[in-house]
Amino acid sequence: MSDVADLPLIGAAALRARAAARVLRTLPTDTKDAALAAMADALVERTEEVLAANAADVEAAAAAGTPESVLDRLRLDAARVAGVAEALRQLIALPDPVGDVVRGSRLATGLQLRQVRVPMGVVGIVYEARPNVTVDATGLCLKSGNAALLRGSASAFGTNTALVAVLTEAGTKAGLPEGFVELLPADRASVGELLGARGVVDVVIPRGGASLIERVVREATVPVIETGVGNCHVYVDASADPAMAEAIVLNSKTHRVSVCNSAETLLVHRDVPFLPRLLAALADAGVTLHGDDASRSAHDAVVPATDEDWATEYLSMDMAVRVVDDLPAALEHIARWGSGHSEAIVTDSATAIADFTAGVDAAAVLVNASTRFTDGGEFGFGAEIGISTQKLHARGPLGLPELTSTTYVVTGNGHTR
Repeated sequence: MSDVADLPLIGAAALRARAAARVLRTLPTDTKDAALAAMADALVERTEEVLAANAADVEAAAAAGTPESVLDRLRLDAARVAGVAEALRQLIALPDPVGDVVRGSRLATGLQLRQVRVPMGVVGIVYEARPNVTVDATGLCLKSGNAALLRGSASAFGTNTALVAVLTEAGTKAGLPEGFVELLPADRASVGELLGARGVVDVVIPRGGASLIERVVREATVPVIETGVGNCHVYVDASADPAMAEAIVLNSKTHRVSVCNSAETLLVHRDVPFLPRLLAALADAGVTLHGDDASRSAHDAVVPATDEDWATEYLSMDMAVRVVDDLPAALEHIARWGSGHSEAIVTDSATAIADFTAGVDAAAVLVNASTRFTDGGEFGFGAEIGISTQKLHARGPLGLPELTSTTYVVTGNGHTR
């Protein structure tokens, strides 16, 4: 276990969270739900206070030359604040996972065995310029009985401070223990302390770009639930309906380009006759297309693609385009360049659907639907911590059950072995 003396930046907050976690794991659902409602109401009531802090953060980030895609993630308005408050309310309607029996049986010895969901304890979350994560993570951790240690980016520190102040005041008034949510300093050293706080922090979840995730995975001695970047693909099969394909590709790419479930590469079967129309629709929507020779011959707006384009999570109005010989070639491309996040197929062929869903390795596979649906809220999970691309107990949107562990409860009647 880490010595708290070795954690000068986060030690006090971590100890408060540790003490809070012991209380949170025993709280009844009604208490947690009442606190979620109180926090949602408080966010709406104090929207102007939050927006004032956010405006200062956005202004400073813009002056520092921050890309527009990052500014979009950072920026809040009244509607977005209302949205994160509503996400807290949606958690109230979801089942409390704590105490759920995953499986149970009576053993040959007569012992009663139950595997029961329990909170993880103290959950550390490291994330970039997304203030909504501050609220989502707090709510998800609370409902699942965990204490939250939040380490947001420096660019959002003013906004996160205002949000945590609102959440803390409302939550403690509703009966939550001090330390149920703690905001850590937004400097590089605090991340290092958090990643090394084994025995004080139970799990760390990174949410952000590739460099952040790589650092967390590389340096952490605390267990990590790894979220991943979204180099997502849409494959348009030969049998695809033209109107459906156009609608899905446009939505996947242009609905909101700065998020991880936005599509970055379009793969098209060589026998698709409407490729010129599809590329024209993307170009008309303002998308810069980076393509191979076949796609360039289909539309003069396509610029040459390189291997870097196939590997890039653009998070912008850019998209790579490749014409493939068949579905196996599409799967081969995804296997080489994909990040295991979300992969979509547009087709009218039951065989193609079966082959694609069986052959692609991803946290989410979408059939005749936009990649933008890979989302905790869209899946009915409420808010999410992130999208896990690993292959351990949690994969895909990290909702309430994924924030729990399990305990085996063994009940006997004087049994000895």
